[in-house]
Amino acid sequence: MKFNPIQLSSGAPSRRRWLQAAASAALVLATAGGLAQAQDYPSRPINLVVGFPPGGSNDIVARILAPRLGEALGVPVVVVNKPGSNALIGTEFVARAAPDGYTLTLGSASPLVISPATYAKMPFDALNDLVGITTVASTPELVAVHPSVQVKTMQELIALSKTREVTLSSSGNGGLPHLAIELLRTATQGKFLHVPYKGAGPAVTDTVGGHVDGVIMDFPALQAMVADGKLRPIAITNTSRAPSLPATPTSVEQGVPTLLAFNWFAVMAPAKTPRPIIDKLHAALVKVAQSPEVKESMLKVGVEPLTHPTPEAFAAFMREETARWGQVAKASGAKAD
Repeated sequence: MKFNPIQLSSGAPSRRRWLQAAASAALVLATAGGLAQAQDYPSRPINLVVGFPPGGSNDIVARILAPRLGEALGVPVVVVNKPGSNALIGTEFVARAAPDGYTLTLGSASPLVISPATYAKMPFDALNDLVGITTVASTPELVAVHPSVQVKTMQELIALSKTREVTLSSSGNGGLPHLAIELLRTATQGKFLHVPYKGAGPAVTDTVGGHVDGVIMDFPALQAMVADGKLRPIAITNTSRAPSLPATPTSVEQGVPTLLAFNWFAVMAPAKTPRPIIDKLHAALVKVAQSPEVKESMLKVGVEPLTHPTPEAFAAFMREETARWGQVAKASGAKAD
């Protein structure tokens, strides 16, 4: 029988089998390459990018985590601050970085799940341009006022807002503290004016200086000022009290059950980072975040460990948070730009 190459190349079943074999071979090669890369990983320092200035809660958590993560992985983990645009600049930098596990970000709710609803145009897609490894910690928002403001409870603060405009600072437009202020205004119909700053540090400084009445922000960024009596805590925006601030009632306890806002912190890598590297990082991060030493350090600054059992579990959590805060942003009309 004469061999006809045209018949063979044009046969659909043969072509399909060839394509399947090629795809399987490519997958095997990619997996083998990822495994080989993971066996050598890490072999040099890792940069942990924080999209906010020093002094904010992301920076605080990163600097607690980095040295212990470095010990677990056997290489230095260096915290790199790349602030701007509510952490979008730093997060985009990581999203565009080489997917080799050496450039990570300690992200949080604002840039990852809130900004898509408050910015008209995003420079990256958090669900597709990044891959989540796990959350490492969480913290509630704290409502606090300058000591000169004559209120001690949430109900007194609401009553004051019925008589005059109450100014509340935040770390920037379109972030979690901004939306928490919008939740407070919606829930109480009070005269609360949002005053955005470029980062937690300037917002706290101006509040302590009495230039604004109060602030809503992640507890770690306010903890030192509360401890020194420079700010008066009014409410924790959660269903349970903060272990490091047990005398301060929650917003739920004080009759504002819809004022619920807690921030979470998660380590993300560029999309297409090999799965074996993601798995190695996940194991190290969970071990470090749940270690007694790191737990103690976190609790001292108002942060509690929070990890996910798998990267897939964290991805599902991110999708849920994106939908939840998207609804809040839409209802309040909050915009970052």
